[in-house]
Amino acid sequence: MKTFTILLSCFLLAMTSHQANVDMHITHALSIDSLGACQGVSFQKDRLFLYGDREVGMIREYTLAGDSIVYTNKEYRLTLHDTDVINHPTGIAIHDKLPVFIGNSIRLNTAGTQWKAVIYSVNWEGLLKTGTLDGNLLNTIEDDACIQGTRPEYVQYNNKWYVATADYGGKANEVRLYDPALLAKAKKTSEKGILVKKFTCSPWVQNLHWIPGKNILVLIQNQVEGRKWRFTFLDLEKSLAAGTEQEIKVIDINERPDELEGFTLLGNTMKGIAASSSRKDNANMMEVRW
Repeated sequence: MKTFTILLSCFLLAMTSHQANVDMHITHALSIDSLGACQGVSFQKDRLFLYGDREVGMIREYTLAGDSIVYTNKEYRLTLHDTDVINHPTGIAIHDKLPVFIGNSIRLNTAGTQWKAVIYSVNWEGLLKTGTLDGNLLNTIEDDACIQGTRPEYVQYNNKWYVATADYGGKANEVRLYDPALLAKAKKTSEKGILVKKFTCSPWVQNLHWIPGKNILVLIQNQVEGRKWRFTFLDLEKSLAAGTEQEIKVIDINERPDELEGFTLLGNTMKGIAASSSRKDNANMMEVRW
């Protein structure tokens, strides 16, 4: 028993050290047009979706071709009866057969000091088939439990999947976990039972990325408001237990002064794509080392 305990301790120490040694860098940058200001990226079953806020909120589909990405000539407009609905998409939460959610942050004043956060439950397969939200917008949920903005992403906690979201602000930021079944039917996130757990986090979170099997939540951030790249790797369970973010490692990409918006791993833990709002070099191939 003593030998087993020692071996287990060494294994856990090695895992912690392994995670703490995570590093990432840009291998090369690509310029992808027709996105407006790109707001994020999602990788699903060998398909890559980049979303932005062109003349309307929209999603474009791509495939991987070596170290590049190729447009499939499929575009999905986030409109309802030709009216722009999800004008500023800020996250796509998809996992297996669970409800699909898309976030939206709506500017309420020209100064950008007041925002309304909305989460939409959508028929994802229907959207991909018809190309619009017509007949595919299932529910509109005001994220009034938030502090500033919403950016949904599925995460696993205690063997159950939740919709995580986070704020984009200079203070009092939180990561919150919502029950997806209740969220899909709600009108507001402040309704009873929807908010399950939360913890405070560092500022300027643009998006979230969950790494299955590692219990790691990545905060995709700016170092200052709207500028410079930061990736904060968190231990989700420890963060929820402590009530505040528990960092594994913070990685700043200082050669990029523009606005980082999103990031996804490409089906493994070695390569990924980071998206920025710039018109040039807005899709960046990255290598992640553990």
